[in-house]
Amino acid sequence: MLRVYFKLILIGFIFPAISAAQDFQGQAIYQTKTTMDMSQWGGRQMSEQQKKIIAERMKGMLEKVYVLNFNQSESTYKEEDKLEAPGSGSSRWGSMMSSFTAGPQYKNIKEQLVWQEQEFFGKQFLIRDSLPNLEWKLGTETKQIGQYTCFKATTTKKVDELDFSKMRRRNRDKAKQDKESKSEAANDTTNTNSPFDEIEVPEFIIVTAWYTPQIPVSTGPGVYQGLPGLILEINADKTVMLCTKVVMNADEKNAIEKPEKGEIVTREEYNTIVKNKIEEMRQMYGGRGGRRRGN
Repeated sequence: MLRVYFKLILIGFIFPAISAAQDFQGQAIYQTKTTMDMSQWGGRQMSEQQKKIIAERMKGMLEKVYVLNFNQSESTYKEEDKLEAPGSGSSRWGSMMSSFTAGPQYKNIKEQLVWQEQEFFGKQFLIRDSLPNLEWKLGTETKQIGQYTCFKATTTKKVDELDFSKMRRRNRDKAKQDKESKSEAANDTTNTNSPFDEIEVPEFIIVTAWYTPQIPVSTGPGVYQGLPGLILEINADKTVMLCTKVVMNADEKNAIEKPEKGEIVTREEYNTIVKNKIEEMRQMYGGRGGRRRGN
């Protein structure tokens, strides 16, 4: 244990020196996978064949490959370009879910800012926000990921209220009580079946990271950063992000640029836009059965 602590202390001394001495750039490839409990969404009434079909349709949404290009202070993180199966991009389901999938992301560690490109129902947004303040607890446990020795760290992270990967079905009794309370408070006798009444997102999650001081940059996949080394693995609730390849100082450098296209909004403003649009669609098509009002 003393030897591990000595290594961490040594890293603290040499990390700034290495970063200042080297003008390097790297690329890391991450495979991400999110598990979903279909029993929460009516899966208990489905046949095994139906579950298999739905799981296959959702695979492209729940299993992705991302590319992180980074230098000492900046990074870009975006989904790897891929060819879609014929007809998959034109489906109503695919079109809907693409509006809730995060676009390319730019992160600046020095400025503690993150810029997220996002297209929502045909309109381009540029979400500007502060990086989350992650208070990491450094552990003594180590493991090998590829050729890199990684150290364990944990933190508690606040969850975005519209993070679909963290959504789960609300307890039916609690959902009913919440709707009754809202209706009584508004003294409203109209239909109040909001889609948000049926789902909930945890306020906080525990995150476990594995980082390697062998690559002395304080970044990682997504918004994760703040450790004395590149983060090679993240375990966050039902999502795992695992680095499968690292390329350092390639002859051909990848551009790391802050995005500029799109209406600039904060994360809070963007979430309000999304919720208002969902409510607008609910009013348009009706709260029950998906039928238009007046039919």
